Amino acid sequence: MGKTLFDKIWDAHVVSQIEDGPTMLYIDRLYGHEVTTPQAFDTLRDKGIKAFRPERIVAMPDHNTPSDQQDEIHDPVGRTQVETLKANCQEFNIKHFPMGSKDNGIIHVVGPEKALSLPGMTIVCGDSHTSTHGAVGAIAMGIGTSEVAQVLASQCILQSKPKTMRINIEGTLKPGVTAKDVALYIMAKMTTSGATGYAVEYAGSTIRNMSMEGRLTLSNLSIEMGSRAGLIAPDETTFAYLKGREYAPKGAEWDSAVERWKMLKSDEDAVFDKEVTYRAEDIEPRITYGTNPGAGIAINESIPTLNEIPSSEKTQFVNMLEYMQFKEGQKLEGVPVDYVFLGACTNGRIEDFRAFASIVKGRKKAPNVVAWLVPGSWLVRQQIIDEGIDLILKEAGFELRLPSCSSCLAMNPDKVPAGKLAISTSNRNFVGRQGPGARTVLASPLVVAASAITGKITDPRTFLN
Repeated sequence: MGKTLFDKIWDAHVVSQIEDGPTMLYIDRLYGHEVTTPQAFDTLRDKGIKAFRPERIVAMPDHNTPSDQQDEIHDPVGRTQVETLKANCQEFNIKHFPMGSKDNGIIHVVGPEKALSLPGMTIVCGDSHTSTHGAVGAIAMGIGTSEVAQVLASQCILQSKPKTMRINIEGTLKPGVTAKDVALYIMAKMTTSGATGYAVEYAGSTIRNMSMEGRLTLSNLSIEMGSRAGLIAPDETTFAYLKGREYAPKGAEWDSAVERWKMLKSDEDAVFDKEVTYRAEDIEPRITYGTNPGAGIAINESIPTLNEIPSSEKTQFVNMLEYMQFKEGQKLEGVPVDYVFLGACTNGRIEDFRAFASIVKGRKKAPNVVAWLVPGSWLVRQQIIDEGIDLILKEAGFELRLPSCSSCLAMNPDKVPAGKLAISTSNRNFVGRQGPGARTVLASPLVVAASAITGKITDPRTFLN
């Protein structure tokens, strides 16, 4: 029997197998940020040991970073976390991209764009959305603080091998439908626990035709189905994206690497523990109505009614609608929005800003809307300026902010006030995720752009030429 892509990468990194226990897995890249790593460094310090392979580790602040200015973090807890990360990296000789530097940004945007994440790697970070990096053809997993300490100390981690699942998307996406819509569609079909215990490989003609930025978005949201990791076999799209980037192999080393990477695909006779297939033509632009990413509908559909909800989920359904101030059977298209957010490790890349600009060009932001447009890295911000997208945004009444996790989570100044409704390109709509009492509708950059212009939830196809 052939091997899956996941099996090939996993097996190549096994150091040892504990009988009836976990695998000791070698890790090629550890990423760190300011929130989850301080205690891990303390563990090493307490034991009097150094980072085993610091050259394999890269860290940067992103969660607490302000998007309006980056001279100072006013919140004392956030400031301490960022300063502690810098001090730990200096002490343990770890590469650190400080706030405000050209190398900084959201760690899950910077890693792939600098080719620090490469096909065939094992990648971990103390952050759930580490699954993003699987888009380059790697095993990328979020881990806990104690596990971060394991990797710092040994460049290895103890992990139980997950089962494998392949999600096939076949066909051509309709105009106005993006990778974000694909992810939200899959989550609605499978639920937010539908991939629990699995590593998911995305495959099919839709995925093969998807841009690298789209693949990164899709892999980013794997964790929201409960998946341990989400990955996509590397191909010419992957190679074209990585070639020439700062940390990519160069010259003959590049040619040799590509030949190896071409072998990173599931064998024809590989058997997955589970396999599902969806049709691209069935996917419309989507929005969420609840307080988990799987509670979503097509933008032209209505919220389900209570009698359409399984008995075991009725209480949760009622509580979600009460928090969101929506009603069963309600259409959300046309509901006024207070805030719009373009950014996050889900949709903070150049393609996302191009998409947003394609809708708002020649139009004006609705006066009732507060908009936060936040690039995922300083490189993305520079691309936006180089392509003149910043001028399109300014003419339409939008401000381009500085790279940050921003309004993805309430750990920096970009908090949505209680009761206000935000439509966001981020990855989570949990209770209070964007601020205490804030209400969040997740959507694609196109939906967010259309809503920013009209001041209400709007189907972007209204504005497509």
